[in-house]
Amino acid sequence: MRETLVLCLLLTALLSCGQPADEEHVNTLAWIVNDIDSGVVQPNRTGSTVFIQEKGINTSGTNPATLIAFSKTLKGIPYKYASSDPAAGFDCSGFITYVFNHFGIAVPRSSADFSDQGIPVTLDLSKPGDLILFTGTDSAIRTVGHMGIITYTGDSIVFIHSTSGKAAGVTETTLSPYYMERFIKVIRVFE
Repeated sequence: MRETLVLCLLLTALLSCGQPADEEHVNTLAWIVNDIDSGVVQPNRTGSTVFIQEKGINTSGTNPATLIAFSKTLKGIPYKYASSDPAAGFDCSGFITYVFNHFGIAVPRSSADFSDQGIPVTLDLSKPGDLILFTGTDSAIRTVGHMGIITYTGDSIVFIHSTSGKAAGVTETTLSPYYMERFIKVIRVFE
């Protein structure tokens, strides 16, 4: 798929009205190809957005606002390592699993397994319903070890998650310098 799209873009550039490609067209084409290679959602030079779906979680038919509203009903449930049972408590990915499974959406059980899911988006383009991925408590180990659901974007970014920290359970947290040190990426799972 990726190769076909790149080939089509190159063919379009070469055949554009029989005109030789000027530097602006070549730069624009290179920029689009960079988007394809990275799989990251970014505004392109025209201000529109390029989406490249690599792997996905099937969320069709589910409204992110409805999912967020349900997730907020779980605030206060305690943290429990390796659990996705609200009667016992949740770890971070157990919370995500429970919330998404409530809507019939299958998701990986481990936070690390979300690394190659969805569409990566830049933090400034994130929106409610996107998943935010972090390292575990040791930010020097740059693998996903924690995650949450973004509930608000605007003057700040707020996410809901199950934490083993001070709140020790499901809570909403503003993206702080502490979490920015641990930040890995945001992934879009809703269309």
